[in-house]
Amino acid sequence: MLVLLPPSEGKAASGRGAALELESLSLPGLTAARQAVLGELVDLCAGDEDKAREVLGLSEGLRGEVAKNAGLHTAGTRPAGEIYTGVLYDALGLASLDAAARRRAVRSLLVFSGLWGAVRVTDRIPSYRCSMGVKLPGLGALGAYWRTPMASVLPEAAGDGLVLDLRSSAYATAWRPKGELASRTATVRVLHAQVVDGVEKRSVVSHFNKATKGRIVRALLTEGAAPADPAELVEALRDLGHVVEAEPPAKAGRPWALDVVVTEIH
Repeated sequence: MLVLLPPSEGKAASGRGAALELESLSLPGLTAARQAVLGELVDLCAGDEDKAREVLGLSEGLRGEVAKNAGLHTAGTRPAGEIYTGVLYDALGLASLDAAARRRAVRSLLVFSGLWGAVRVTDRIPSYRCSMGVKLPGLGALGAYWRTPMASVLPEAAGDGLVLDLRSSAYATAWRPKGELASRTATVRVLHAQVVDGVEKRSVVSHFNKATKGRIVRALLTEGAAPADPAELVEALRDLGHVVEAEPPAKAGRPWALDVVVTEIH
C-alpha cells in the first residue's frame, strides 16, 4: 500500500543535523527536478525580498520565511516526518507509533511537496516554505512542472498494490494515477452528517477532514491492515469502525471515490 499525503503549510524548525544532500533522498529519479526547483527558490529568496514574498504568497508577518528559504543549502535537516506538522500529522502521530507500525509508515507513506516533489518520512530535509501552488519565474507553476518527472517515478513507487490518495487538490495536480494503476487508487472525502429538523444533512469538512485522514492512516498502520485494492480498503475501514460509502467507478481506469461519514468532528 502506498499512501499519498499532502505536506503541512506550517513546519517545524530545521534540525541541527547535516545539511541537505539531495542525492540521499528517496525517489532518486526526482533529483534533477529537485535541484532545479531548489536552485531557483534559493536564488529568488536571496534577491528581492518583496518579490519573493509576492511569488510565494507570503504575508508581511511571514517575511522570515524568505530568509529561511535563502539558506536552504546550508540549513540543518531532520526527518520529513518531524518537519511536517499540523492537523493531519498531529492525528497521525508518527512519533508515538510502535516499532511495527513505524516500519509500515516508512514503507508506505509518501508526502508530496512543491519543493521536493515527494519524500518519504525518513528523508532528511530542512524546513522550507514553497507550496505546490507557487509559480516560480523560471520554472512556472510547480504543479505542472512536477508532472513529467512524477510520471516516470511514481508508478514504480506504487508497485502493484493499493494507492490511497489523501492529497489536497493542489498537490494532486502534480501526479494523477492513470490506467490500471488508477483502478487500484482510492481517494477519500470526509463528510459531516447532522440531523436538522429530522432531516440528515451532510457537509464537507475542512479542518476536521485532515484530522480524520490522519486517524485513518494511523489506524491502518497500527492494525497492520494491508488492503490490496480499494474494495478491500473499504472493508478494512469498516472493520476499524468507520462509516464508508463507496461504489466502483462507472468506467475502468478511474480511481475509487470513498466517502467517510462522521457524526462528530474533533
